[in-house]
Amino acid sequence: MNDVLKVVVDGLWRQGDKNLAVRLVSANGEPLPGWQPGAHIDVHLPCGLIRQYSLTGESTTESYLICVAQESASRGGSRYIHQTLRPGQTLTISAPRNLFALRDDGPVLLLAAGIGITPLYAMLLQREATGTPFTLHYFVKRREEAAFARELSHSLKHGVCLIHCSSEGKSPRQTLAATIPAPGDGERIYTCGPAGFMAAVRDVAAAKGWPEAQIHSEAFAPAAPVAASQQEETFTITLASSGEKWPVPANKSIAQVLQDNGVAVPLSCEMGICGACLTPVLDGVVDHRDTVQSAAEKTAATQHIALCCSRSHSRVLVIDL
Repeated sequence: MNDVLKVVVDGLWRQGDKNLAVRLVSANGEPLPGWQPGAHIDVHLPCGLIRQYSLTGESTTESYLICVAQESASRGGSRYIHQTLRPGQTLTISAPRNLFALRDDGPVLLLAAGIGITPLYAMLLQREATGTPFTLHYFVKRREEAAFARELSHSLKHGVCLIHCSSEGKSPRQTLAATIPAPGDGERIYTCGPAGFMAAVRDVAAAKGWPEAQIHSEAFAPAAPVAASQQEETFTITLASSGEKWPVPANKSIAQVLQDNGVAVPLSCEMGICGACLTPVLDGVVDHRDTVQSAAEKTAATQHIALCCSRSHSRVLVIDL
């Protein structure tokens, strides 16, 4: 297990009619490590599951706040938090990890759908506190589902927040084209929500002329599994530090092969969505299967591979371990 922090559930309360906010405080009374909007933590649940949740709310507090949607197709984490988690319960969590940070102080367009509001709400609060411009568009099916609706209804000094409800005729399909303008000078888009929503954002933005490098997203769902006709072949993974090499068969991940041979791998989600095992690649062609890296990052000159799920297009892959 990677380094973890022990925390206590200090409060649970509804945010909208299908979300549960959870405040976590340090078990030893000391402030929890600082974080910046876009960061997430791994939550080790007593039922044995490890789940990733974005930190939300004000990043200047000494406690952490997460917000979890009640998923009808829960893989167990959402169900446990909504049905079993109680105030006073002790949990272990990871330190914050941030692969979705605001890149600079330029203007930003924030586009959220559903529980994807959590990292973007933290970005809104930071922008408002620092007096830098922003616009947040928040898409929900029904107004009653919106998390942080009361907080988002407060007047803002430095930005604009609009909530769009599908039940009121303002679904992403109907309004995204009007919501996303042509790119401004230095402006960036940050988006979080279901995969289909983020894909629609990218499609509309690309049609409006937004460069890919100025669109940032965070996914909390694994990529679609590889079709049977595209099943991978065995390749060789090589450690640059020692020259040790091992075959990676079709039925094992790179991380599993490394662990089998005594190499420590910082695993967490094991689905390519958290970034814990991203490792620099020195030679070879990566078959990226994670959702944590952007398309630009996956085609950059300097490559990183998610050891838990990605594979190799080349016969040999040399990694910086």
